[in-house]
Amino acid sequence: MSNIAGKAYAMNLVTPIDGVLRRSWNKLQFWAVGTPFFTSKLKGLATLSMIHYARWVIVKGSEFPRLDVSQPPESLQYSYMFFFSNFNGSWAQYIDSFSAAIPSGLDLLWARNVGWPHAVPEQPFHRWITHNQLFTNHYYSAYPMAASNDVKAGKRVLDGLRDFVRTTENMNADSFADHYTILLKDLQHDLGQMAPTPIVSLAAEAAADRGRREDRAASNGGASANPN
Repeated sequence: MSNIAGKAYAMNLVTPIDGVLRRSWNKLQFWAVGTPFFTSKLKGLATLSMIHYARWVIVKGSEFPRLDVSQPPESLQYSYMFFFSNFNGSWAQYIDSFSAAIPSGLDLLWARNVGWPHAVPEQPFHRWITHNQLFTNHYYSAYPMAASNDVKAGKRVLDGLRDFVRTTENMNADSFADHYTILLKDLQHDLGQMAPTPIVSLAAEAAADRGRREDRAASNGGASANPN
């Protein structure tokens, strides 16, 4: 699937906002979540270490670009909210984590979008995301086996090595060895190997395998090689 590069998944969600008042109210809500009074609405995001990046953008119908001056301007009924995110794990894990961590925050940010069902319960939320998601045609990752925690660990290792070089520049061999041992102890949890993600659970793997069989059966005209 083009949405996936190694451990990372790219999500693009485009949802319509009906009316000028709703768009303006939505923008006001985005401003509000940056104030101390509403910060708690998104506090749960800090617990989601799987996220590389997330961004919301609201675009008016008249703001869409024209590729050439000869292209007639579009007349769109709606404004649109674009949500872009890169994360580790499966689609379902990400959506469920958002629903569990910041349900009130999601309701605040998407409440004015057409058809918004609320973040809880999850089944209508899943269907709404699926209906509005646009798949990525091309997704490039320079380090596809690096999860967001690997990136953070790499920065800690780099910072630790730089401090170590500065600190030990003029040390004798014994002091150097002592500081090197301390360095390894401090960074031992950040020295893991980047590799494919292991199976989350046997149940999740079984569900994924069943989905693959169903896809193959559909492509073969509905005949399944293994009905179990």
